[in-house]
Amino acid sequence: MAPVVKVALVQLNPKAVAPAENFAKAASFIKDAASQGAQLAVLPEYHLTSWVPDDPNFKQSCIEAMAYLSKYQELAKEQRICIVPGTIVEAVTEGGDESLLNVAYFISSDGSIAGRYQKKNLWHPERHHLVSSAHEPHTAFDTPLGRVGMLVCWDLAFPEGFRELISDGADLIVVPSFWTMKDVSDEAYELNPEGEGLFLNSTVVTRAFENTCAVVFVNAGGPAEKGEKTNYAGLSQVAAPHVGAITRMGRAEGMKLVDLDMNILKIGESNYKVREDMRTEGWHYEYTRIRNNGKL
Repeated sequence: MAPVVKVALVQLNPKAVAPAENFAKAASFIKDAASQGAQLAVLPEYHLTSWVPDDPNFKQSCIEAMAYLSKYQELAKEQRICIVPGTIVEAVTEGGDESLLNVAYFISSDGSIAGRYQKKNLWHPERHHLVSSAHEPHTAFDTPLGRVGMLVCWDLAFPEGFRELISDGADLIVVPSFWTMKDVSDEAYELNPEGEGLFLNSTVVTRAFENTCAVVFVNAGGPAEKGEKTNYAGLSQVAAPHVGAITRMGRAEGMKLVDLDMNILKIGESNYKVREDMRTEGWHYEYTRIRNNGKL
């Protein structure tokens, strides 16, 4: 893992069913990030199409969006930057039935695909339209930046995915998302209009602490001209143990670069010893007083 990784959080406001327009905007941000020395650019979930499954043109826009993976590969090679292009909704046909898959890719700076992850924990309304990766294991993969894992949006709510990834050696976990402030019932929203922001800010930092890893969370943002007056949650951020959120964006569209010192993870693990415990036989809640002159 590089000692310091410069990460670009590209918090887009995607236009519905407009892959070409959304790609052009994303590419502009990525080129800007590369010119400033960024080694990794991360985009939100559904950034090419937005999430409008009831729009009659949505499925066709997803089919068109699949062609942009190769364009991102070309862009990564051209700009010498790693890219996680949020997620791309893929249409596949199996046994005569057409299914939609929500897939995140990690593209290395040479344009090759280092990792692929299909969203596992679907948000409740998504289950009417998407197919989950179900029982496939969470696996980490090697990249020019070190060993990386990926999760998507609602996966954030399930610590098991993070545990499985760090047990496979992941130091950096990338989480593209499409999370709004009103992804809850009116009753829940009335309890706390800022509740979803509280959920995100609390959980991203918690996952970094409890797994001694860095979490790069990139969400969709609202229209730039409306500033923070938007239902998009935004709040893209990078978190690490001990320091919490190294940087955190607001709710409007934009880009932010952050220097992520990976030495923080070594310090976190040397103190919390989460990974060390997980590698020890019988680690799960079975430790007691260390005897036989053992040292703490």
